[in-house]
Amino acid sequence: MLHSRAHTRGGRRRHRRSRRPGFTLIEILVVIVVIAILATLVAPNIFQHVGAAKDATARSQIETLGAALDAYRLDNGRYPSTEQGLNALWEKPTVDPPPNWRAPYLRKPVPLDPWGRPYMYLFPGQVNTQGYDLLSYGADGKPGGTGEDADILSWK
Repeated sequence: MLHSRAHTRGGRRRHRRSRRPGFTLIEILVVIVVIAILATLVAPNIFQHVGAAKDATARSQIETLGAALDAYRLDNGRYPSTEQGLNALWEKPTVDPPPNWRAPYLRKPVPLDPWGRPYMYLFPGQVNTQGYDLLSYGADGKPGGTGEDADILSWK
C-alpha cells in the first residue's frame, strides 16, 4: 500500500494544510507599531543635534574664511572691500583689482552658510572698524535671535 499524505480517521480523510511561508497581518502591524514608537523616541534627539551641527559648521566656515581674508590682506595690504566681497578670495576682483592678488585664497568657491544663505561681509566693519565683520544670521536669516536663530559672528 502506498502511503499518502492524507490520513484517515473514522473513515474520513483529513488533509494536512500546508502552511505558506510569510508573515501574518498582525505580525506586520506589531512591527510597524514598534518602529513608530522607536522613531518617536529617537527622532527628537537626532534633530536636536542637527541644529548644533549647523552652528558648528558655520563657526568653522567663518574661521576658514577669516584665515583666507588674513592671507589676502598679507598679499594686498588690505582686506577686500564690501563691494568686492568674499568672492575676492576665489576670483580676482574686477572692481578695484588688487595688484598682488595671488591665486585663489580658498580651495573651493565661497560656501553658503549651513542654512543656504551667503555670509554677510563688511569692510570696514561696523563692529571691527579696523578690520572686517563676517557673520551668519542663523536659521531665521534675521539679525539677533536665540538658539538656532542666533547670529554667528566672527568676533565672538
